[in-house]
Amino acid sequence: MADILDRARTQVLENGIGLGESDILEVLTLPDEDLPAALQLAHEVRMRWCGPEVEVEGIVSLKTGGCPEDCHFCSQSGLFTSPVRAVWLDIPQLVEAAKQTAATGATEFCIVAAVRGPDARLMKQMREGVAAIRAAVDIQVAASLGMLTQEQVDELVEMGVHRYNHNLETCRSYFPNVVSTHSWEERWETLRMVRESGMEVCCGGIIGLGESVAQRAEFAAQLASLDPHEVPLNFLNPRPGTPLADQPVLAPRDALRAIAAFRLAMPRTILRYAGGREITLGDLGTRDGLLGGINAVIVGNYLTTLGRPATADLELLNELSMPVKALSATL
Repeated sequence: MADILDRARTQVLENGIGLGESDILEVLTLPDEDLPAALQLAHEVRMRWCGPEVEVEGIVSLKTGGCPEDCHFCSQSGLFTSPVRAVWLDIPQLVEAAKQTAATGATEFCIVAAVRGPDARLMKQMREGVAAIRAAVDIQVAASLGMLTQEQVDELVEMGVHRYNHNLETCRSYFPNVVSTHSWEERWETLRMVRESGMEVCCGGIIGLGESVAQRAEFAAQLASLDPHEVPLNFLNPRPGTPLADQPVLAPRDALRAIAAFRLAMPRTILRYAGGREITLGDLGTRDGLLGGINAVIVGNYLTTLGRPATADLELLNELSMPVKALSATL
């Protein structure tokens, strides 16, 4: 077994201290024959420091498409030719989506909007939507509305939004290759305000944007320094009409190395399967990731791409004897 895994067993599994950037890079460059051992160790770390429960979440787009930003992976940008139209949901549709999500056993419902940041109209709809959801269904409400002002952070806390998602997407050094209409530092500032507000911080990104393996390690280390409650791990699903439409899909083994490495970097963090796992990993790889450090999943479809049926994920969790996390008693 590679020396890095021996060191990680002591540092991460026994002491609960995540790997630093240079050690993360070693995990990401392990030879194929050491990958099963890395996944096994990552699973042991997850079980020791997070437990066997899996948090299940559904997401819905309150405002889809027409975004003014130029994130090169995103078909919701109004600057590209991708075939996604701008659409708004009304409050009854939001409540129905929350009910359907809760019916799968999910405890988390995330409202997402394709915007640079929320305007007055969006904040008003969020206020009405969150109130209606909380009155109709027992589920925790999270939000992902882009970059925020301090006043907007305070408003979301007042509404009862308990977790805010704002992905850094990639490491600081590679970010300008992916987005030019705003900076990595602007995203970090929103995350700082969210953390200080008491809301849980959900922050992850996309693997396979064209970053180097070293930059993948840099990203994991930067996320670890943020210490988010949850890290959604996406794998690029190239979208027609976007600048990354021709980017090759990440190799399954590289995706699994990333899962193991991110778990060993952040032993106590919720590490969530998000977009792209279906095309990158398929059914077998999905199982391997759940036995390699993943302890949360988004069920059903994503914002503009199809996911696995919720029943397929729930059946797999049952088969692996991984209980779905119960709804928080703090609601």
